[in-house]
Amino acid sequence: MPTAPATGPAAAPSLARFGLGTAAVGRPGYITLGRELDLPAGRTVEAMRERTHDLLDAAYAAGVRYFDTARSYGRAEEFVGGWLAARPRLAPEVVIGSKWGYTYTADWRASGVPVHEVKEHSTAVFDRQIEETRQLLGGLPQVYLVHSVTPDSPALGDRALHERLAALAAEGVRVGLSTSGPAQAATVRAALEVTVAGRPLFAAVQSTWNLLEPSAGPALAEAHAAGWLVVVKEGMANGRLADRNATGPGTVALRELAARTGASCDALALAAAAARPWADIVLSGAATAEQLASNLTAAGLDLAAADLAALTVLAEPAEAYWRSRAALPWE
Repeated sequence: MPTAPATGPAAAPSLARFGLGTAAVGRPGYITLGRELDLPAGRTVEAMRERTHDLLDAAYAAGVRYFDTARSYGRAEEFVGGWLAARPRLAPEVVIGSKWGYTYTADWRASGVPVHEVKEHSTAVFDRQIEETRQLLGGLPQVYLVHSVTPDSPALGDRALHERLAALAAEGVRVGLSTSGPAQAATVRAALEVTVAGRPLFAAVQSTWNLLEPSAGPALAEAHAAGWLVVVKEGMANGRLADRNATGPGTVALRELAARTGASCDALALAAAAARPWADIVLSGAATAEQLASNLTAAGLDLAAADLAALTVLAEPAEAYWRSRAALPWE
């Protein structure tokens, strides 16, 4: 299980601090900018399976050991499970994190779908999806998260659900939640207070943190201090911080640092996330081997305190950031 290594702005993060997420390759449609340039023609199940396996192989070969998936990522759990089944010797070395609470409804279509996924944090959905996850992965994941919790989610107050999650934790699974929306910090702090039989229930969180949306940082530091595994998602803001998209006036400081250091914008964005002392794992959402290789160069970047301070000007108000994210097209 990943733990928090001692690190900071003066130390380049190791590759063990990075993970690979499968949201962009487990289904034909997602909201990452420029996906039409990155995915196989036709986006068939077999083509996407092969792409996922190639990325998993490349990430593992590079030193990545944390792999993230979810029930709602189309067939991503199936792809990850098949990859593991074909490479049984790797199972003791890798950590699989998955999530439940969304049901994929796009029926393998990339666009023209009214709703791609439906959220429901009920005991009935948990009971169904934990068994689906177990079957597709060939066993329980080491980390299992309630997907996209917000302050109004029943997952924070449903005692019957808490008992189920506590029973799963008793089987050795690190139980937690992922967060989204402008109130991520409030969600994390509410989750820190949830107990079962007088003991904290949750022990992991996956939250959006990036140079445009850093508002969850203080709450994630509190979760880290409480012993939680803290995983950063969307470190590149769904592609907004990739070289080909970081073109607006709001990203001038990032482009200037890239020009001065010779690093790519995406690597700098991920290195900035990994420089947070509370960040245990920072996910790459790469859809191509080239993107993955570029993302993982973040592990070789020593960002000085002055570099990190210069990048704080990219931050947007949380509400504005999440409005922009909600407007991104599924493609």
